[in-house]
Amino acid sequence: MRMDADPIKQFASWYRDAEASVKSMPEAVCLCTADPSGRPSARMVLMKGFDADGFVFFTNYESRKAMEMITNPQAFLLFYWKELGRQVRIEGPVERVSSEESDDYFATRPRQSQLGAWASAQSRPIKSRFTLLRKVASVAARFANKPVERPPHWGGFRLHPDRMEFWHDRPFRLHDRFEYRMDQGVWKMERLSP
Repeated sequence: MRMDADPIKQFASWYRDAEASVKSMPEAVCLCTADPSGRPSARMVLMKGFDADGFVFFTNYESRKAMEMITNPQAFLLFYWKELGRQVRIEGPVERVSSEESDDYFATRPRQSQLGAWASAQSRPIKSRFTLLRKVASVAARFANKPVERPPHWGGFRLHPDRMEFWHDRPFRLHDRFEYRMDQGVWKMERLSP
């Protein structure tokens, strides 16, 4: 199996394959974070972009995942594309994206999703779905006939990878595994035993 020396280019190649082959949301990724005591948590999010600087996703800054990344700015992403028999593990430090980048992405979201970002106190208890829908209606009235601006508690994070692993399923569990590690600004790659 031939791998690019640059893991971002390798990811781009595999991601193109996933976009062509995966029926449902190839951008879905498991985001793993940990609280200050080291207790992990995981959830699915949608990657909204990637480049040489990292992998970007958006959320409510008051959510559990965001609070964990703010207090412990390390995270882990896991893409799994069953149809291709491939997974990619990505780990590294995280930081908020700029307000401008968050504004630009927020402006592309469907209006109902924009309203929901204002209405939902993500990760906090709520009495009922009706309560949530009433909050959405209230926000909709507030922004009637005008664009919905991005709430200050909502925006993006960028994970800057310093380690990536590419796994390809093979018969008899003799899988291909390639790990890339950042070492003094240079990516080093080695094959791992399955």
